[in-house]
Amino acid sequence: MSWDFETDPEYQKELDWAEKFVREEVEPLDYVLGHPYDVRDPVRNKLVRPLQAEVKKRKLWACHLGPELGGQGYGQVKLALLNEILGGSRFAPIVFGCQAPDSGNAEILAHYGTPEQRKRFLQPLLDNEIVSAFSMTEPQGGADPKVFTTKAELKGDNWVINGHKWFSSNAHLSSFLIVMAVTDPDADPYKRMSMFIVPTETPGVNILRNLGVGTHEREGSHAYIHYDNAMVPKDHMLGPRGGAFVVAQTRLGGGRIHHAMRTIGQVRRAFDMMCERVLSRTTQGELLAKKQMVQEKIADSWMEIEQFRLLVLRTAWKIDRYKDYLKVRKDIAAVKALMPKVFHDVAARALHLHGSLGATGEMPFVEQVIQSFHMGLADGPTEVHKVTLARQVLREYKGTTDLFPSQHIPKLREAALKKYADVIEREVHAQS
Repeated sequence: MSWDFETDPEYQKELDWAEKFVREEVEPLDYVLGHPYDVRDPVRNKLVRPLQAEVKKRKLWACHLGPELGGQGYGQVKLALLNEILGGSRFAPIVFGCQAPDSGNAEILAHYGTPEQRKRFLQPLLDNEIVSAFSMTEPQGGADPKVFTTKAELKGDNWVINGHKWFSSNAHLSSFLIVMAVTDPDADPYKRMSMFIVPTETPGVNILRNLGVGTHEREGSHAYIHYDNAMVPKDHMLGPRGGAFVVAQTRLGGGRIHHAMRTIGQVRRAFDMMCERVLSRTTQGELLAKKQMVQEKIADSWMEIEQFRLLVLRTAWKIDRYKDYLKVRKDIAAVKALMPKVFHDVAARALHLHGSLGATGEMPFVEQVIQSFHMGLADGPTEVHKVTLARQVLREYKGTTDLFPSQHIPKLREAALKKYADVIEREVHAQS
């Protein structure tokens, strides 16, 4: 029997290095640079490229990818522990070559791209010479692909794409988009759509505006796009025709766990700031830390973080063990449903305990609270994940046709009396 909560000592050395490196070298970039994905910014490149070189030298670059793509092919537990560290900085994922959506898009290209597509799009993406966007959700349908209306029609040797896409993050900085569009409107709902590579400079790719989440994105980075007769060659389809759902799952598997652990990294920062604050400020003649209602907030936050972290790591362990995301669907749904709540609750407590300062832009809590709401939408609404979880759980149970529940105490008592009737009867006779 094996039951262990320790990290392999050799890998722990790498995690210790990464934690120190992120804290001392990467986090300062958050305060002096603009968008982490802006590969066209010479100042950004001058500061980021040397750090990326350090990570590559340490063999911690793009660890989610296999050796054939320049990564280490780490399992989900190792990746989870690393991503927990990277969550503390906006620039850390891009310095370590594992930023979304590029990481997921690279997996799609690795699985389904032609040699020419890999040469043109995948290798520059892996090297962070370019960035990409995933153009899936639509303004009328949110994250429900079954009601998407953006279509792609085959005309001669080209696909012609028409429709609107919503919240295509980082599209304005991207070199190409991976677009989900309807190709077979009369097919089964899960076989109606296909996936395409669309270079961003393609005529007819019109970014109507960029939306920002909260107030920190001054220019906004989530594009509202109108595809107006955007034409791409026939060979720009990724995967089989009608296979968009299968292709999408390639990029949505382990990435969910990485995102959850990066969230824990952010939540821990809020928690650390909360603890420092209550040990630094006094009111009514004593430290905030002495107040019982403040202690309750500290205790609740610590318990929620630790519970969530263990759930995520156990889910990562299950993915590594079973190599089948369908067997871990319940766990992944639970992770996604809990993630925004834990983030919101801890960030909100930290904001409150910092008083008026916590409600300003001089501390990160307002942005974190807003991000927690965005998190509850970005990978599908939290309600959808709860429904998935409940359905998966209920499959493990059966109802009863009896008048009373199977655990009805009188019924259990009667069964127990029958089971031990001989012993009980002998004891009664012996005592009489």
